Amino acid sequence: MKMSGGPASINIKILLVIIALVIAVGTLIYTQNLVTQLQRKQKEIVELYAKGIEYLANSSNPNEDITFLFDNIIKPIDFPLILSDANDNVNIYNRTDFRNIEYDTTLSEEELNIFISEKIREMDEIHPPIFVTYADTLILTKIHYGDSELVTQLKYYPYVQIIIAAIFIILGYIGFSNIKKSEQSNIWVGMAKETAHQFGTPISSLMGWLEMLKLRYKEPDKVLDIAEEITDDVEKLNKITYRFSNIGSKPQMKQAVIYDELKKVTDYFERRLPQTAKSVSLTIEGDKRVCAQMNSELFEWVIENLIKNALDAIEHKNGWIKINISKAKEFVEIEISDSGKGIDIKRRKDIFRPGYSTKRRGWGLGLSLAKRIIEEYHNGKIFVKSSAQREGTTFMIMLKHC
Repeated sequence: MKMSGGPASINIKILLVIIALVIAVGTLIYTQNLVTQLQRKQKEIVELYAKGIEYLANSSNPNEDITFLFDNIIKPIDFPLILSDANDNVNIYNRTDFRNIEYDTTLSEEELNIFISEKIREMDEIHPPIFVTYADTLILTKIHYGDSELVTQLKYYPYVQIIIAAIFIILGYIGFSNIKKSEQSNIWVGMAKETAHQFGTPISSLMGWLEMLKLRYKEPDKVLDIAEEITDDVEKLNKITYRFSNIGSKPQMKQAVIYDELKKVTDYFERRLPQTAKSVSLTIEGDKRVCAQMNSELFEWVIENLIKNALDAIEHKNGWIKINISKAKEFVEIEISDSGKGIDIKRRKDIFRPGYSTKRRGWGLGLSLAKRIIEEYHNGKIFVKSSAQREGTTFMIMLKHC
């Protein structure tokens, strides 16, 4: 069983970066297109303004009404605009010759001229000036104009967005790395807990048999029975060693009768239940013939974890654990129910998370491994079907039947 998805997580990171870059570039192109369209509109307005002035300059009627020009073209202009002569000189006393220009009103005449000249230079770098001519030859006025505040904001908006996105990606990457480190730490902690949890039952059992052996060493029949139980526990230790040593390898799948596999686990626990100082009934009900493709060692591991967790959840001396097998249309449904304390609804989503634990032993990695075994190797499902505090829990395992 693979305990980490290194290449997969790297691919996810690369994909996220690519998506972020595509969004950033797309936003930049789209925004720049909007800016170009707005600048084109501004130019059309300035050209119209220039033609209006040119028309008046070339008009044979000096008393031509300019109200329409003033009300419909000049007043709506919201971008910086400066009118100068052919040599870029501006009449600073005529405030209508420079519009939407912010300046310090305390500037002297010389300082204001320098300021206006600098503004003209900046505007001409952005947009070439538009000429107002007389008789198509003599330049009467040059109209210098810049970008409106909206256009300026749109120009810089995508870069601000890219910077924010970059900060977000960096913070996300740091957070993701910290989560991965925490998860790896939880996995190692969980593995240590699960190892102790797995070895705990056979070791405790062996200690009990050894004590009984000391007391019954003069009774050959009893000694033989005890020796058989010790042999079972030693084999159990070998199984556990085999399971952990094969983490990461692909398991071999064989057809097996589910009832028989469950019976092996329950028989082992039933002989050792008295050592837990609890009176717990362990029963299997349902279809005894249905089979599925499975790896017996790993499937037994899953059932053992669920039974151990059920035993830990039963806080009273008396209790029960029931396993029911039923055959549905495509799946075999295996329900493992107990009369334990139940699982808080807020914690149900966490119980399969590596390293999650509510007590000193167990629930660290056992359920996470159980989920991987059932879902990744057996193509099945495992989940909490129902649970209520002080009423018990029912886990559901679904496997495709033969």
